[in-house]
Amino acid sequence: MKPFPKRIYHTPAEFLADFHYIFSRRKLVRRAMRQLISYPFRERLMMTVTAVNGCRYCRYYHIGESKKAGLTETEMRDLLAGQVPADAPAAELPALMYAQTWADANADPPAEAVQLLLDTYGAEMADAIHIVLRMIRVGNLLGNTTDYLLYRFSFGKFGGV
Repeated sequence: MKPFPKRIYHTPAEFLADFHYIFSRRKLVRRAMRQLISYPFRERLMMTVTAVNGCRYCRYYHIGESKKAGLTETEMRDLLAGQVPADAPAAELPALMYAQTWADANADPPAEAVQLLLDTYGAEMADAIHIVLRMIRVGNLLGNTTDYLLYRFSFGKFGGV
């Protein structure tokens, strides 16, 4: 059986660390989702991270949400292909590039990338972006972990795609 190709939670402690990060900032979660980050911007961020992590469940769900948020077919195709869309709002481009770096680095980006995010958006908005990124990471890794279990229990027949 080939190795499972997607990032997963390897221990409950990894999941609990992500959950704690979000739970300890729950007031910011509400503010980020309602005031700081627009629905289309949030969907662009989530699609960017999902493209890196490859969660099929999140991909399916966020295609629908992205349509509701008004993203174009071209934007969605680019995001899911791991590209920053040319027609994304200019003010969001640094955050989308950061989201790719963040996800590629397994939520541990280089300090220079974090500093650039802070310099570009300020502390409150950077924190809001991190909350959104962490929330989709949890969804992605839970979905992928579910697929990993399907993959293992089916001896590689299911869940690995």
